[in-house]
Amino acid sequence: MTFQEEMLLDVESVFLTLGEFAELHLVEGKEIICVFDDEALKTRQGTAEIGIDESTLLLFAKVEDLPEKKRGGLLNIDGKEYMIDDWKVNQGMAEIALHQNVSTY
Repeated sequence: MTFQEEMLLDVESVFLTLGEFAELHLVEGKEIICVFDDEALKTRQGTAEIGIDESTLLLFAKVEDLPEKKRGGLLNIDGKEYMIDDWKVNQGMAEIALHQNVSTY
């Protein structure tokens, strides 16, 4: 087994374990295991990373569980539409910064 394969197994057996860090959510109508991380979002916002200042959610999930989307597109999570501020992929995991357009009417 390669190092990369071992890392992916660690991600699934630790980070994406239901009841530990991960939860089930409906993403584009498909139930997937994912993690929302407020602390990681605050860290990224503190580095003045362009495009995520308005982000309110940081979602982690396996790339293979997600539809193909891009920055500037929409992603439906649990019946709510979010704008994609950033979408990074690392070791088979997607890290997606999102925000919701909220009307003040």
